[in-house]
Amino acid sequence: MRIGIVLMNLGGPTREDNVRIFLKNLFQDEDIIKLGGGVTQKLFSNVISKLRAPSVAEDYKEINGCPKGCTGNKHCTNRQNKVVSNCCSPINGLTEAQRRGLEKYFKKIMPDAEVKVYTCMRYWLPFADTIMDDMVEDDITHTVLMPLYPQFSWTTTGSSFRDWEDVEKEKFGEQGAPWKQFHVKNYHRNESYLQAINDRIDEALAELDDETRQKTHLIFSAHGTPLLEVRSGDPYTVEVKETMEAVMERREEKHSYWLGFQSKVGPQKWTQPNTEDLVRRHLEYGIKNFLMIPIAFVTDHIETLYELGVELVEDLEEEGFEFESMKVMSGLNDHPLYIKALAEESLRVLKHEVNPSDVEWEQEKSNKKEVTA
Repeated sequence: MRIGIVLMNLGGPTREDNVRIFLKNLFQDEDIIKLGGGVTQKLFSNVISKLRAPSVAEDYKEINGCPKGCTGNKHCTNRQNKVVSNCCSPINGLTEAQRRGLEKYFKKIMPDAEVKVYTCMRYWLPFADTIMDDMVEDDITHTVLMPLYPQFSWTTTGSSFRDWEDVEKEKFGEQGAPWKQFHVKNYHRNESYLQAINDRIDEALAELDDETRQKTHLIFSAHGTPLLEVRSGDPYTVEVKETMEAVMERREEKHSYWLGFQSKVGPQKWTQPNTEDLVRRHLEYGIKNFLMIPIAFVTDHIETLYELGVELVEDLEEEGFEFESMKVMSGLNDHPLYIKALAEESLRVLKHEVNPSDVEWEQEKSNKKEVTA
């Protein structure tokens, strides 16, 4: 048995000249922008990507993820051409760090097994077709589709699964892919994942003095979703709230906490409250210390580093609001407990294929309850 774990993420542009293409790919996704596909969807994606690309490129330049050279995967053209980009999304290098971390972790807990970990991006390189070629070359027999979206939504995990299946049908036809395939749909209450979030919260709070820490309010922020999706039964918003409550239940030091939604795209009505409006409301009540917690993002990228770390602060200051501290929690990225969660969830769906005695789980230095694969 040769196991392939496919980490699915949205991806991000690697150079200024592909920002527009990245945005076009995003807006052509019918699972996100529901315009019925066809000519209307194509026209909308062409127009909006052309209009937004220049400003979005400037945002990426401000948070450039590879200032000293490419940290992305082997399929990144910057790596292949030894190009240093000034406009690369941090999500590329950080997802690669997660891939390497998970592959290394599997070597520790399953030293006698063949486990390869791959990165498959939805809107930029490497795409599903390329990863399937790699897996065929590596003679993979069992595949786990492992989304880097802990909470399920048809607009993220569902879109990635659909795209993978479409490419698979086109590539392999009726005979199907040469591997058994398994899906991880969600893991928003995985104990290792929750503990990783709390570790990041503790790290951020530890950087504050005692007085400031006591006055700090926790603002959990998740990517918003169209209300149309919520009304149609998309579980994402409910699962985000369940994650937040589970995180707070495990905290000994209690803080006031709230949930907002960010990153609205398109003309539809989206989930509320908007994160910026939520912070503004707190400021109006005289609250001046905040810790922003990206609850549904597992890698730092434009939504965390720019929207929360730069744009939010600039917008509030321009409006004349004053605050004492506004920190943004670091993303989970390759936190050891998040890597462990990915391994646990992968093995959970492989439970009828992998003998539990073949897995040598590492002992954690914690008395907190752990989930078993």
